[in-house]
Amino acid sequence: MLIVCDKEYNANGKLVLKEEQEPCPNEEEVLIKIKAFGINRPDILQKKGLYPPPANASKILGLECSGIAEKVGKNVTSIKEGDSVCALTAGGAYAEKVSVHHWHCFEAPTNLSFAEAASLPESFMTCWTNIFEHGMLERGESILIHGGNSGIGCAAIQLSLWAGAAVICSVRTEEKKRFCESLGCTSVINTQKEDFVKHIDKNFPKKMNVIIDMLGGDFTNKNLQCLREYGRLVQIAFLKGRFPRLDLMQIMKKKLVITGSTLRARSDEEKKRIADLLKKNIWPEIESGKIKPCLYKEYQLSQINEAHEFMENSMHMGKIAVNIP
Repeated sequence: MLIVCDKEYNANGKLVLKEEQEPCPNEEEVLIKIKAFGINRPDILQKKGLYPPPANASKILGLECSGIAEKVGKNVTSIKEGDSVCALTAGGAYAEKVSVHHWHCFEAPTNLSFAEAASLPESFMTCWTNIFEHGMLERGESILIHGGNSGIGCAAIQLSLWAGAAVICSVRTEEKKRFCESLGCTSVINTQKEDFVKHIDKNFPKKMNVIIDMLGGDFTNKNLQCLREYGRLVQIAFLKGRFPRLDLMQIMKKKLVITGSTLRARSDEEKKRIADLLKKNIWPEIESGKIKPCLYKEYQLSQINEAHEFMENSMHMGKIAVNIP
């Protein structure tokens, strides 16, 4: 089978395609013939050597995919050969085939293309656990989502609206602002034109219950200023730096919580728990069209470097997917 190889990246700055033996599923796994896979920010970090995969995971890039179940292990009863599925992977999705624990597979919604289905697992599982479990968002509360135009941002906006929260997000262009407004946000801040702290102070004097941040750096103290008493700052990435200077007095006076998490290194059982919650609560909303994958751009496997360049330049509004013929 063909895989995307990142071993040459540090030498020539390019991902290349190469042949490799296809995986053999164990008795708990499903072998998926991949039709599409999603591009995620951790893929960019991994190819640069900044986000190594867990020791027991595939070293091939890729955290989510969709396709056809080609083989199923003898202990797998929830999926049969020929089913259309999408799946969370701990690695290995940048390939023509991948073996995935059946716990981490979802039925591909029949109203979506393979590319759209491939864009669901990583973003929605990440957002579910960080918004509702770490952020403890409840109906009637307010949430500020930075980078609302990103794949994670789109999922976070829709899940927060589904939960009955007031949703505010920040972006960096007017085009991205209009995009997030179209998703139903209460307010969208263009941080190139307006300081988000001043916007919150002026328009939301009670401040935010929850902030989802993927930037870190100098955003961190500003986030603390925007939280109300007992507010929760949930860190899911740190594109602006992971060693911010903190005003600890803000945390103490307002009794704030700073938390965060990653998805990839969690146990199979923990991922199953999150996947089951999505299947119960969110998959019906996706299948009805009330929640959408927000697929922005599609590429072919031969265009993998162009797909990565597009994400690295932060030009997208939603998810990026790669199709495999």
